[in-house]
Amino acid sequence: MNEQTKSYKISDWLPISKKEVDAKGWEELDVILFSGDAYVDHPAFGPAIIGRILESAGLKVAIVPQPNWQDDLRDFKKLGKPRLFFGVTAGNMDSMVNHYTANKRLRSDDAYTAGNKSGRRPDYASIVYSKILKKLYPEVPVVLGGVEASLRRLSHYDYWADELKPSILAESKADLMIYGNGEKPLLELVDLLQKGVDFSSINTLRQTAFITSDEDLNHVPDKWGSINLYSHEQCLKDKINHAKNFKHIEHEANKMEAKRLVQKFENKNIVVNPAFQEVNSKELDSYYDLPFTRKPHPRYNGKGAIPAYEMIRHSVTIHRGCFGGCAFCTIVAHQGKFINSRSEKSVLKELKQITLMDDFKGQISDIGGPSANMYKMQGKDKAICANCSRPSCISPSVCNNLNSSHQPLIDLYRKSRKIPGIKKISIGSGVRYDMILGEKQHPSHQQYFEELFKYHVSGRLKVAPEHTSDRVLKIMRKPTFNLFYKLKEEFDKLNKKFGLKQQLIPYFISSHPGSEESDMRHLSEETKKLNFKLEQVQDFTPTPMTLATVIYYTGYHPFTLEKIYTAKTKEQKLKQREYFFWYKKGQASAKKDQFKKKNNTGGKQRHKRY
Repeated sequence: MNEQTKSYKISDWLPISKKEVDAKGWEELDVILFSGDAYVDHPAFGPAIIGRILESAGLKVAIVPQPNWQDDLRDFKKLGKPRLFFGVTAGNMDSMVNHYTANKRLRSDDAYTAGNKSGRRPDYASIVYSKILKKLYPEVPVVLGGVEASLRRLSHYDYWADELKPSILAESKADLMIYGNGEKPLLELVDLLQKGVDFSSINTLRQTAFITSDEDLNHVPDKWGSINLYSHEQCLKDKINHAKNFKHIEHEANKMEAKRLVQKFENKNIVVNPAFQEVNSKELDSYYDLPFTRKPHPRYNGKGAIPAYEMIRHSVTIHRGCFGGCAFCTIVAHQGKFINSRSEKSVLKELKQITLMDDFKGQISDIGGPSANMYKMQGKDKAICANCSRPSCISPSVCNNLNSSHQPLIDLYRKSRKIPGIKKISIGSGVRYDMILGEKQHPSHQQYFEELFKYHVSGRLKVAPEHTSDRVLKIMRKPTFNLFYKLKEEFDKLNKKFGLKQQLIPYFISSHPGSEESDMRHLSEETKKLNFKLEQVQDFTPTPMTLATVIYYTGYHPFTLEKIYTAKTKEQKLKQREYFFWYKKGQASAKKDQFKKKNNTGGKQRHKRY
């Protein structure tokens, strides 16, 4: 019987209890992972893929999902101490984004918990877990990883505390951080430890960060050259220093060969070594070829569905990284700008495995990544890329050096549709229509759009213009709204051509830095003209390590030091949000006098002033 249709034994998952560890005959664990998420053995879940990577390196590894931090800490003690280190992650999301809405209201659900139940992880989970482990086992190294750690690796504004916080390394007392996608640095770390290298001496490993004294820093080889950032204390004294820091941080994050970043905090130094910018297809394929069950651990049977798993259980990740560079997005800070793609063979293999799952009914929910349509895209001349630090390859215009051919993706879609058992493949990842409809056209662009429309849109195509004001869109690093009109025109043509009635569903953001009430009025007028009754909307939420958050906190654009307005009070935010709902009675944006204003008064006049 095929491994995807067999009846799994509990030993097919990584162990999460002492009983399961004992059943394997293990007397000692090499690594114990603590996670804020429920344990789902699927490659879309960080703790699972890290656990399987460690297992593939020959280590005995266990996961402690959602440990109770409020009792006698038995979850932190039950497996004892590992031979090499503890790994800590808040899970697939920053715990504060997981817990609170944009208006700082406590959420009543948690998509990464069985039964969608809230309250199974603490605020700032990475810090809480790490502190507990360092108190219980001070001699055992703690390695942080995941989104929460990545976004907080240097001084960062925390929206929920409304303060500038130091590096998470300082607060958590952890010994090392692996930021971004951690497989490659993790394997190198394990290799060094297995060779007998002392943990405390590991300080030149790419894609890691650590905290050290001035004296010890003097003995750390500077392999890449260093940039000394303004200290945390200097940033507290003057917000502009924090803005200036971000310019360096983003520049280095977008370079193929970056420099080391060093930031003082009190009498210590936070040191961030440059990342691995590229992982080749063979390496990436090997990660996804690990023996995942693709299912939640049996512990959760009868405890309700895990919504995040239900959404992605029959989906496939085909690439990592995003060169969109959107001001409000954390993807680049975590995954990087450069696209790392899996081979076609690897993707098709995973799709075939999905068709053999006992719950598969023919529907693939997504073949994508951070973006739907960046698969196998890179610079035509790598030498040009090596000297570039642009945060976006497509904003303010598509780079001349970018190979934006969609042909590899078209070929992948066509071969995927031929797999027996697959009835429909939807593309759930966001489509960057500025690459398809922009000035720099490639013969594959129109072909891709038709292919997408005809075969991979399940009645509704979701896209993200984000705003209608070109001045705000420039800050967002998004294309002019005129391009959305072009998209709608092409979309309507295809509906007519194929005799379909597909819908175009746009996403918009209110209260983004730079967005004033006149800009939202303009958005309301434009969407009314297009007869879009908006539902896919959100208030801007400041998240660590994004351009938009730095503007929100400091009031300045880091690259121009221009003052930028941001709606901050509940009243200001609510007023902006109301403009989305012009079609609902009682909303401010439905007032007739606001719609009597012509497009060249309100929003457009203000645009001319900037």
